Amino acid sequence: MFEISFGELLVIGAVALIVLGPERLPTVARTIGALVGRAQRFVASVKSDIHQQSQMAGLQELKQDVQDAANAFRDQVQREVDETRQVAHDIAYSVEPARVAVQESASELARIAHEANQPSESIAPEDMLAAAGVVAEPPAGADEGQLDLFATPATKTASDQSVAEPRS
Repeated sequence: MFEISFGELLVIGAVALIVLGPERLPTVARTIGALVGRAQRFVASVKSDIHQQSQMAGLQELKQDVQDAANAFRDQVQREVDETRQVAHDIAYSVEPARVAVQESASELARIAHEANQPSESIAPEDMLAAAGVVAEPPAGADEGQLDLFATPATKTASDQSVAEPRS
């Protein structure tokens, strides 16, 4: 700090003894000692405050860096969420026609299943044969001379051929 040698201190002490006298010199020395002690404590306090402020500045910088990183992360997550929502919206919009078609198909299948479970009209076997073009033979013992208005003239029986031929 100050470069004062021992010789210089002796010269200052001798001058103080001559100027102040031997009665007041010890009181002045104590006062000067107390003032120097206070000055040293003040300097130490200022040094510690400066050191704390420099640490606080470092912490403030660290805090600011952490806040910047957190804000950047939050912004990135928000962008990803927005992109995901947009993709989901696009998918929902593109799937809507397919969903409507599936619902219409499902309702059509439900209608067909409902109709299939309804009892249908019974069709007589003769009607089914007639629809197929097959003519049923009259049952044995039936009157062959009787005119059947509903019979199809697809086949002729032997008795029909004898009636149709003239007898000689």
